[in-house]
Amino acid sequence: MNANLLPTGSAYFLTKETQSVERHTLSVLVDNEPGILARVVGLFSARGYNIDSLTVSETEHNKRLSRITVVVVATAKTLVQIKLQLERLIPVHKVHDLTAEGTALERELALIKVAGTGEHRAETLRLADAFRAQIVDATVESFVFEVTGKPSKIDSFIALMAPLGLVEVVRTGLAAISRGPEGM
Repeated sequence: MNANLLPTGSAYFLTKETQSVERHTLSVLVDNEPGILARVVGLFSARGYNIDSLTVSETEHNKRLSRITVVVVATAKTLVQIKLQLERLIPVHKVHDLTAEGTALERELALIKVAGTGEHRAETLRLADAFRAQIVDATVESFVFEVTGKPSKIDSFIALMAPLGLVEVVRTGLAAISRGPEGM
């Protein structure tokens, strides 16, 4: 018998170690009221769920609604629990799993500080141009670049800047929206 399978009656169930984890982007529409973000984050922390990225902003000012974009890495079973528990919170209007619903548009913004002189400085500028990074601050010893795009693009840019004098990185977290004509 496979060590990862446990007999239960006549059926076999996978143990926790064999369940695959997947990255999912959840979009949560909530009332914009004091304490809602703390309640959502508290839901995750109380159950030991990790948040990879969290972004929140008011999106419909006249209706006082905010959108929370949460990126989690979880098993299918855990993901179902997260969605059910989010839907039970009173100020939550809708929860959408953008990953499960199809291809979503995902973007992130990063500010990246790179120090360097001479050849490193020239190479830094060449790579920044290739990534369409905007220079938002420059001194004779450093640059601060603004890079917007998919998280993988930002990861690649950071990896290339590391040997050239990477000093500091600040990332906004993921913003995501579903494709097509329907809204949330």
